[in-house]
Amino acid sequence: MVVGDFPIETDTVVVGAGPGGYVAAIRAAQLGQKVTIVEKGTLGGVCLNVGCIPSKALIASSHRYQHALHSDDMGVTTEGVSLDFSKVQSFKDSVVKKLTGGVEGLLKGNKVEIVKGEAYFVDKNSMKVMDDKQSQTYEFKNAIIATGSRPIEIPGFKFGKRVLDSTGALALEEKPEKLIVIGGGYIGTELGTAYANFGTEVTILEGMKDILGGFEKPMTQLVKKNLKKKGANIVTEAMAKSAEETENGVKVTYEAKGETHEVEADYVLVTVGRKPNTDELGLEELGVKLTDRGLVEVDKQSRSSIDNIYAIGDIVPGLPLAHKASYEAKVAAEAISGEKSEVDYLSIPAVCFTEPELATVGLTEADAKDEGFEITSGKFPFAANGRALGLNETDGFVKVVARKEDGLVLGAQVAGNGASDIISELGLAVETGMTLEDIALTIHAHPTLGEIPMEAAEVALGKPIHSM
Repeated sequence: MVVGDFPIETDTVVVGAGPGGYVAAIRAAQLGQKVTIVEKGTLGGVCLNVGCIPSKALIASSHRYQHALHSDDMGVTTEGVSLDFSKVQSFKDSVVKKLTGGVEGLLKGNKVEIVKGEAYFVDKNSMKVMDDKQSQTYEFKNAIIATGSRPIEIPGFKFGKRVLDSTGALALEEKPEKLIVIGGGYIGTELGTAYANFGTEVTILEGMKDILGGFEKPMTQLVKKNLKKKGANIVTEAMAKSAEETENGVKVTYEAKGETHEVEADYVLVTVGRKPNTDELGLEELGVKLTDRGLVEVDKQSRSSIDNIYAIGDIVPGLPLAHKASYEAKVAAEAISGEKSEVDYLSIPAVCFTEPELATVGLTEADAKDEGFEITSGKFPFAANGRALGLNETDGFVKVVARKEDGLVLGAQVAGNGASDIISELGLAVETGMTLEDIALTIHAHPTLGEIPMEAAEVALGKPIHSM
């Protein structure tokens, strides 16, 4: 018997160190548990390493490039603007490095044991953690699974040199002259927008009737208008059939409106969804109930069908959002510690970093009506806001949806510069049961984009100052 076969005991083991896992580990440790976190890759998971963070850094660089090229209206004319894509990638990598290093520091600072390797459940209170050299048994009282998801590979588009998933699209060494994006969801549209900003000729192929299906049409119309302005070609109700590598790129065949088309590019990015990483953990043998999609069935405390096994993030039903995973992480860690915490997704925001940015929280007007509410709503344009005019960023609006009888805020939608930040105030309004009057009577600093929710609330109340 080798030394590695002697079990190591811990209170709680967390599998996966992404925005769900590392948060769960820290909160569990804060609540007095002895915690071990297991990660086979890099700390921070998909979000910090090859997802949310690097993509937003790339997007920010693309904005800087566009501003340098197109600020004539504001009296700033530049000559000799150039793009050094290797420096763009270096900047992106530096941001990732700072954050992943920060996660390691936070885990160690909270006395969480970090173990590298792949986990496999032996039974409800033990698992094997394997690396290249050995297998080590860990015994635990509770486990939180936070293994995230991976890109779906579709027939005819095997990931490789020219057919990329989102990870590959973020790691390109050179700016592609032409890029085909299959899937017009938030990942494909965000990265398509970024590369269009860098001057890439972008084609987006979307199988549904519109891109960004989770957002209302008036919001997505703004994004489509902006993409087309950058020279992007958006083809909806298109079915991608195959990809064939050519001497210098890739040729994609697709069907649209009953006709077959071919388009060539340097690369094709496939972003048609993600698959939960639940298939190599031994969960089914353990008796953990999974859905047909491989998602773990959980209760309101993130507890699976096995009472001491919890699951959070992309591997449970709901939107695959990093902030959802972090929220569920705290609930699970607190539930394990005996607290009465449970999930409530009433005010979970969804954000897309396109141009303009899109954000939504709570109920849309259509959702509210479907649920039987008699509603009132108020919409205020960025174009009537002094700060937006001064920034020369006037596309978009804020819309607030409320219950008519008492003005209770049910939801809000934001399309425009800074939507990802503006939505937080409106999420707070939904979460705390604020009314339209609460928002309208809150003094907002002037001139700021933050005034737009106040103006929208006043419109809904029938007392607008800056609109007719």
